[in-house]
Amino acid sequence: MDKDAPLLRMTGISKSFPGVVALDDVSFSIERGEVHALLGENGAGKSTLLKILAGAQSADRGSIEINGQKIVSANPHEAQQHGIVTIYQEFTLAPNMSIADNVFVGREPGSPLFVNRRELEAQTETLTRRIGLERSVRTLVHDLSVAEQQMVEIARALSMQSKLIVMDEPTSALSRTEVENLFGIIRTLKAEGISTIFVTHRLEEVFEICDRFTVLRDGHNAGHGAVADTNIEGIIRLMVGRQLSGLLAHRNAANLGPVALKAENLVRLRTPISPAAIEIRNVSLEVRRGEILGLAGLVGAGRTETARAIFGADPFDSGRILVDGQPVSIRSPEQAIRLGIGLVPEDRKQQALFLALAIRTNLSITVLDRISQFASFISARKEASLVEDYRQRLNIRMASPDQLVGNLSGGNQQKVVLARWLALGPKVLIVDEPTRGIDVGAKVEVHNLLFEMADAGIAIIAISSELPEILAISDRIVTMREGMVTGEIMRDAADQEKLMTMMTLTESRAA
Repeated sequence: MDKDAPLLRMTGISKSFPGVVALDDVSFSIERGEVHALLGENGAGKSTLLKILAGAQSADRGSIEINGQKIVSANPHEAQQHGIVTIYQEFTLAPNMSIADNVFVGREPGSPLFVNRRELEAQTETLTRRIGLERSVRTLVHDLSVAEQQMVEIARALSMQSKLIVMDEPTSALSRTEVENLFGIIRTLKAEGISTIFVTHRLEEVFEICDRFTVLRDGHNAGHGAVADTNIEGIIRLMVGRQLSGLLAHRNAANLGPVALKAENLVRLRTPISPAAIEIRNVSLEVRRGEILGLAGLVGAGRTETARAIFGADPFDSGRILVDGQPVSIRSPEQAIRLGIGLVPEDRKQQALFLALAIRTNLSITVLDRISQFASFISARKEASLVEDYRQRLNIRMASPDQLVGNLSGGNQQKVVLARWLALGPKVLIVDEPTRGIDVGAKVEVHNLLFEMADAGIAIIAISSELPEILAISDRIVTMREGMVTGEIMRDAADQEKLMTMMTLTESRAA
């Protein structure tokens, strides 16, 4: 062990995939007890670099050193033996296992023949309390929200004796309170000499928790330095190679049309099959043509559950939905789509994309009737034209339309999902966390797309855990808590403090 060497040094790392150079001579280092931000746009190479560090992929060239000693991690288990624990942006949990089983999978306390369940659950509960996850450790992962699943990943990382924890977008689905809890944990780890690589698209977080930063752009090193010596604008210039203005620009909504969709007194109760499900109770809301309605609330508020009920993805027990003023029956997503309602879900990999199929198939699947000829055969020319149109409009980075969508970066995958619904042209589009895991440049592009859709007369319901985003894109905001609507406010009268107050009050007090 070389005490003068950094904890981690990656030198000259290069990696190519068919048609794509993901990393080209990239170098990166981190000191002991340091929180280091790894930044860059989607497709810049961050995830590939982290997968190489974690042993999930091998580099074509380059070397990795821990404490001055060269290592080779052929798989994630070997990386963990070197003290490297990675929390990926996309979850690696077993959905049909409990929180406790996921946290200690493969490392359960007890004898080789019998697991000590009491000790397993006690240790897990200690960890979940530290990060503010208020769920029984016996709860199955598939009953958790995206934010809660992210917290289980963090608890699992904390359960391992590690020198370096890699956190790839750990706060992307967390509320502000949960983010602050996480930052407290990171500071405690730092005081104990444990290092953290922190990947985020929320640049303000870099200045809250990180000591140094490294920026990648198009698979190359674009810059590095001390966080104290730069600002957000400087980091953005390194990330995108240009100045971005109007990151939180508003639009002036005018000439709103009639009510496109109205939900009245929606109720969804827990069942014996789903005893941990989040209930929705007497939820009523409406959105007009050309309007962006923001839906704000803390984790567990029932925002996603309301969206899924409207879209027919989950049944509701009572209440009704009206489209263009007419009561409708929506018992499946297929019925919702026929009525002109679309949903961009919060978990694109599990609920939106066909990861083993090509980009062109994922994008065109909602409009096959439009690009078919002779009623049975897809026109390759029309499909190619469609894909190229949205590739340019949304700036989707792809090697070719035949590239598997599962090989795209998270941000580009999200753009494919948005393009799919844009191609369909719905009356109402519900977007749940539309910019989760998307870099600052792409976030501006997505916001502008939502503005364009609203200006074209589409009614949009936008759900976001980021209050600045809700304030940036919404014309009107409805807040929720514990499955109930707690208030409504126009964007011009709202600020983060008011929204947080409305999100934490009961309906009677908020009124």
